[in-house]
Amino acid sequence: MASSVSKNSSPFKIVLGSSSPARREILADMGYEFTVMSPDIDERAIRREKPEELVKALAEAKAEAIKMKLHGDDSARARPQPTILITSDQVMVSKGMIRERPKSQEEAREFIKGYLGDKAFAVNYVLVTNLSNGASKGGWDIPEIYFHHIPEEFIQNVVIF
Repeated sequence: MASSVSKNSSPFKIVLGSSSPARREILADMGYEFTVMSPDIDERAIRREKPEELVKALAEAKAEAIKMKLHGDDSARARPQPTILITSDQVMVSKGMIRERPKSQEEAREFIKGYLGDKAFAVNYVLVTNLSNGASKGGWDIPEIYFHHIPEEFIQNVVIF
């Protein structure tokens, strides 16, 4: 499924390979015109022991899935405009355990409550691929987050499915 978000025209086309509302909001707030494509991969089938390796493997798998979708799109080959693909993934690491996207609201609440009194890490990887020449570059961002008190009303506001 692809959808377009338009604001200002840029010298290159941007494809956001993510269904994340936050990632869409970042690009939209920056004024970029972009297309959103869902990679439609089974993220749970991709396993790595280290969180850094997992998020990198997931971002790369998403990029490959979207490149395969675009390869079959004849209109994409006809466009002379350079195209940038952005894919990413994030997991939380708390008490030595990797926490991926929760499967339910209840699991999301359990994850958040489990962070209480802990130092957690949000392990992020972003991969940018130039679809015009095949070059790609990625990087991690791993902020530490300390959870001292998490009000129940906050948990209710952030757990939305």
